[in-house]
Amino acid sequence: MNYKKTVFGLCVIFIFAVTSTSFAAYKYMEGTVSNGGSISGKIIFKGAAPEAIMEDLHKGKNVEFCAKHPDTKEGGIRSRVKVSVTDGKLKDTVVFIENIESGKAWGDAGKANFDFRNCDVDQKVAAIRKPTKEERKSGGIVTITNQDTEILHNPHGYSVVGASRKTLFNKPLPSKGDVAEVTKNLARLKKKKDKHFFLQCDQHNYMEADARIVWNPYYSISGADGTFKIDGIPAGKYKVTAWHPYAGQVTQEVTVSAGAESVSDYDLAKK
Repeated sequence: MNYKKTVFGLCVIFIFAVTSTSFAAYKYMEGTVSNGGSISGKIIFKGAAPEAIMEDLHKGKNVEFCAKHPDTKEGGIRSRVKVSVTDGKLKDTVVFIENIESGKAWGDAGKANFDFRNCDVDQKVAAIRKPTKEERKSGGIVTITNQDTEILHNPHGYSVVGASRKTLFNKPLPSKGDVAEVTKNLARLKKKKDKHFFLQCDQHNYMEADARIVWNPYYSISGADGTFKIDGIPAGKYKVTAWHPYAGQVTQEVTVSAGAESVSDYDLAKK
């Protein structure tokens, strides 16, 4: 027996097995869920909500146009709310199941269009996903649309890890109706590293939006009343995380029974 060939062959088999296992762990399998359960609850904000940021539009570009935004106050000051709390309930929290390997189809989950309108971003918080090889060509996972006449917007997308930012795309949109199709730019996302997507206009840096990068379609975004619901879940025990870009995150273990609703509330506070 050739010892060197045998050792080399075993090493190749080992590397292939590890790589295949690793790949499988990252690959969500779409299927049909019969008699699935659900998780619902509300997001509670502890303590006083942070005050709105008072943005002086005179320090930026296109002041006359941008001051037409309905939230603009006297003197060209616009309030920006990053943590929206009503009666102690937190809006725009992404609640998602961690590491579920198979279940319902993606459908439109993980897709987002961000409208740049009135020098603002309509959708403040979303959930986005990494595209498949086919979707990198067809597009449609994430787009940004300029809805402002004769105003140059420049959407700049990042993956944020702590104080570090990695540019994913930087696309000028000079005219109303221009669309930045950035789906293929999201192919660089990696599950172990990328969690927080941040979008900002380089022309008007107060135009911002955030998204959680998700790896399965089991998520929900809390409404103004703080409530959420995730449905079509196979029976089992799951780690469920509630994440807000400016109020942190918390994870709880939730048991889902077939055809039943499990209730799980989450407490978050200012970072």
